[in-house]
Amino acid sequence: MLQNTHILVITLLSTLSVLPSRAVDPAPFPIWKPGVALAKAEKLPEISNAEFHVIKKWDKKSDGYTFLHGVGLAKHRGKLYASFGHNKGVENTVSEEAQYRVSKDGGRTWCTLKVIDAGDEEDLAVSHGVFQVHEGALWAFQGAYYGKMKRIHTRAYRLNEKTGKWEKHGVVVKDGFWPMNQPEKMADGNWIMPGLAAGPYSNRGIFPAAVAISHGNDLTKWDFVKIPVAKNVKAMWGESAIFVDGKTIFNISRYGAAAVALVAKSDDFGRNWSPSSASNLPMTTSKPAAGILSTGQRYLVCTTAKDNGGKRTPLTIALSKPNENQFSKIFVIRRSRHDGKSGESADRLSLSYPYAMEHDGNLYVGYSNNGGRRGNLNSAELAVIPIKSLMILE
Repeated sequence: MLQNTHILVITLLSTLSVLPSRAVDPAPFPIWKPGVALAKAEKLPEISNAEFHVIKKWDKKSDGYTFLHGVGLAKHRGKLYASFGHNKGVENTVSEEAQYRVSKDGGRTWCTLKVIDAGDEEDLAVSHGVFQVHEGALWAFQGAYYGKMKRIHTRAYRLNEKTGKWEKHGVVVKDGFWPMNQPEKMADGNWIMPGLAAGPYSNRGIFPAAVAISHGNDLTKWDFVKIPVAKNVKAMWGESAIFVDGKTIFNISRYGAAAVALVAKSDDFGRNWSPSSASNLPMTTSKPAAGILSTGQRYLVCTTAKDNGGKRTPLTIALSKPNENQFSKIFVIRRSRHDGKSGESADRLSLSYPYAMEHDGNLYVGYSNNGGRRGNLNSAELAVIPIKSLMILE
């Protein structure tokens, strides 16, 4: 009897060993500091001394433009530059143009609309992108495509100071790469530019976060690196941002299937990455902006709040303490109601696709405001935030 029991036990153990193990979701990536309470949107503190300006008002009756999205910012030779994708037709169609405006007074007033590139090839559209000031020159890297979001790629331009025209350097990154935030210099001498590997938009597909890495200071040559995706991530539209801590790079991207930030990490200057996986920080399904302030604080601009779902309001900034790689404080940059201040105001807005740049003691944040209209019928707006307002007290 004991012998038979022994045989039965061995048989059961053998059977169990070949049964498929139950998949266990990985623990959320702790980009939000564990143990710190996360407040709902209505309870978040507001930045009280930010200035607000309108870069480009949505005004179809006057200029015929409908779609506007993807503000990019740069400060160059005392002037503030703001770019965006602009279209008199439908979003993501061939009539899209890369346009910009220039301000000589910090964003209070702006020159007339100018063009970086309207697409000079048949079926070519050039849309929103990012700026980079490099070796005294202003560069622009714009997302572009053929037809309706086919053969997506990135094109480079350099501003000719004498003529005021943009010199075309052609396609510099292929494989669907669309830049989402400005390049950052790394300790190995290369620049790293965050974006996504995009295709014709779908809310069911997986379009991963990606980065482009320069060949030193040559901004016309870039290596494309697609970031792997965790197996449990579904329907990703990986518009991404980064902050750089030595050889370690953190990539924060839009999910698409859930209102949570996806995070990936590289420990070798962006060449190899952990898979983009769900973090412990809620974030709306929109492009984020990120970086490191001169104070050493990491920041993330998007909409992050407890139980806020996919709402693209309020526009917030999450911050870390100096030299920490986890966020622990969130401030509201602006809410939907903005009565008495510059910019569109309504009970429910989409304040989205932010871009952030520090200069002379201020953080400049450009963003889209849909004015309560459906779709990306946006104004382009600007918040100017004193860096001292973003310090986290013990």
